Amino acid sequence: MPNHSTVFVALDVHQKSIVAAYAVGIGEVQDLGCIGTRQCDLDRLCERMQSKGSAVRFVYEAGPCGYAVYRYLTAKGFDCTVCAPSKVARQPGDRAKTDQRDARKLVRALRMNDLSAVHVPDTCHLSP
Repeated sequence: MPNHSTVFVALDVHQKSIVAAYAVGIGEVQDLGCIGTRQCDLDRLCERMQSKGSAVRFVYEAGPCGYAVYRYLTAKGFDCTVCAPSKVARQPGDRAKTDQRDARKLVRALRMNDLSAVHVPDTCHLSP
């Protein structure tokens, strides 16, 4: 029986690592840990997530690594949102910040549609 749920995947993207978490529908958020930064690592993640549901939605916070992950995932046909880190809701007094906690928080926010997306410029609009 096919699974018609949406899989929500959050990535905490850095230059040398990507930490991921996911949730299937309204299910519990699961940690995937560090998945690697190469395109083959992203391909493996995409295949794994496609086996869990009929639709896969990705999210990550805008940062200094640019929009290469966004462009790669959208070129493969996935829904990907790049959100503004300053707009992600944080609880008062929550000072502990780890990549895995950030990924789990993004999964929950994506599932609730509680994110402010940033504009991703086309590659033709990049400065030389």
